[in-house]
Amino acid sequence: MAFTLNEILLIVIALFFGLVLGLMISGRGKYKRLWREEQLAHRQTIKDRDAHISAAAAPPAAPVSDDRVRSDDLTRIRGITSSDAAALKESGYHSYGQVGAMSDEQQAMLESRLGREPGTIEREEWRVQARLLDTGKVREHERRYVETP
Repeated sequence: MAFTLNEILLIVIALFFGLVLGLMISGRGKYKRLWREEQLAHRQTIKDRDAHISAAAAPPAAPVSDDRVRSDDLTRIRGITSSDAAALKESGYHSYGQVGAMSDEQQAMLESRLGREPGTIEREEWRVQARLLDTGKVREHERRYVETP
């Protein structure tokens, strides 16, 4: 089966018009535009996350004077090891009141600093335990968190 020059030319012209028509019908860069919008949204999310982390890196709300630093035994809180307590003190958390008053952003920053999974502090109720110990409810703390049922 041999094609003549005119038939080959007609096939090429038909393919060209099919290509042009296909490009016209397509989204004219719709997917490229959607990809760019997704990239911009991702960058904005990263900026928001970094802003929250930098806000959480601020010292605790209750400032403590350097001459009389009240330092509690943070290892009494179930879930805090001695290395965690040292990291908390480096972060500026020296007392139960400071741990009990930390915000969600500060909690997320501490979890990342301690290498814990997000939500660990909330799940282990560090803030609740710290508030109990800060208010002197040691027996209640022991009953709920130290004694095994």
